[in-house]
Amino acid sequence: MVRQIRFNAFDMNCVGHQSPGLWAHPRDRSYKYKDLDYWQDLGRTLERGIFDGIFIADVIGYYDVYKQSLFHALEQAAQIPVNDPLQLAAPIALATEHLGIGITASTSFEHPYTFARRLSTADHHTKGRVGWNIVTSYLESGAKNVGQGGLRRHDNRYEVATEYVEVLYKLFEGSWEEGAVLRDADRRIFTDPSKVHEIGHKGKYFDVPGFHLCEPSPQRTPLLYQAGASGAGKTFAAQHAECVFVAAPIKSVLKAYIADVRRQAAEAGRDARKILTYNLVTVIVDETDDKAQAKFREYQQYASYDGALVFMSGWSGIDFGQYAPTDLVKKVETNAIVSVVDHLAGGSKSWTIEELARWGGVGGLGPVFVGSPATIADILQEWVEETDVDGFNLAYAVTPESFEDVVNLLVPELQKRGVYPTSYRPGTLREKLFGDGPYLPSSHPAAAYRDIEAVKRREHHAAEAPARQSVEA
Repeated sequence: MVRQIRFNAFDMNCVGHQSPGLWAHPRDRSYKYKDLDYWQDLGRTLERGIFDGIFIADVIGYYDVYKQSLFHALEQAAQIPVNDPLQLAAPIALATEHLGIGITASTSFEHPYTFARRLSTADHHTKGRVGWNIVTSYLESGAKNVGQGGLRRHDNRYEVATEYVEVLYKLFEGSWEEGAVLRDADRRIFTDPSKVHEIGHKGKYFDVPGFHLCEPSPQRTPLLYQAGASGAGKTFAAQHAECVFVAAPIKSVLKAYIADVRRQAAEAGRDARKILTYNLVTVIVDETDDKAQAKFREYQQYASYDGALVFMSGWSGIDFGQYAPTDLVKKVETNAIVSVVDHLAGGSKSWTIEELARWGGVGGLGPVFVGSPATIADILQEWVEETDVDGFNLAYAVTPESFEDVVNLLVPELQKRGVYPTSYRPGTLREKLFGDGPYLPSSHPAAAYRDIEAVKRREHHAAEAPARQSVEA
């Protein structure tokens, strides 16, 4: 059976997402990020290209590591200004019928109880086409501005995230039973109170005793995305994620990552093939290889040296502004994205600061593929065959041009080869991607919270056990 290739569009509710400086390109329209018609038009383009979804990144905070200042981030619009991503779900859903809408939100900066309501609301409004990208955040500026003083240590952020999703699973899966909403006008009963439960959560980081505020949405728990590449991140993804986003620059790194996640998922009792992996890629495609290369050179003229290092410094936690352009990148222990530091300073290639800025100027952390539709299709098929990746998270160089080029030129070539879908499955986002029901499967850890009263009894007994043992001793 021919392996199908899948696409997501990688975007952000801002100007300078992954290619700093290209906002100045005369054909770029990212400055329209404030306009709903921009997002609706983009959604329609992506749906015409049978994209799985639009994946909207986000950060709480700003990139002030480079030269210990926000100056260059502001000057180059390097993900600032940036608007809230969740508010884009409803307007994009109104303009499309099938496109998934992935929203990034951090477990570090928002309480799970209020976030659960916001996410269920979005799943209702999109008729079950919303997903949540679970992130733990990496910017100290974000933690400081919400009153936390600074970020927790990297692995501790995943410990918090594990309890965070447990709270959400209890709210989404267990608080309201199936059939709780009757809407019985004759008996004047809208909801059967006996089928709505307090979750009674009392944990190390969160106390959430009560009921979920929303009735069950079409997916109950919206589709779960995750993008952690560290050891702790991969373990979390293997346990919880349905779709995993990777930013591997070369095939060997991607192959090892995917094999590790699938192995850990299988050990956790999950179906490893029901985890979809997407690697970050920027595709620059035109009618011929020569035209595509010329377009790439044109884009490179607008890339910002300082803007690229703003991102690299923020992602790694290393201030690259303190080094000369010819200095080599050295490993420094940081509290940011551990996998970025490991790759830049511990990989097979030695990077100078100037090379790092040039590489990150177009496409950020992911590889850039340049060529004709046939050339790009060959490259993508090679990556799928050699790494076991399911698809690609496509960043733009110039928007919406980069996405339009993929839809108009690359997608038809892939469809002609029989390796790209020609239509959507019906149903919710989860049903479209996996072909099963709208809810998480029984093998997912969320399923353990569907009988919330049984969960509360188990947790009560577990809490009492140490006290009983102490008395007996």
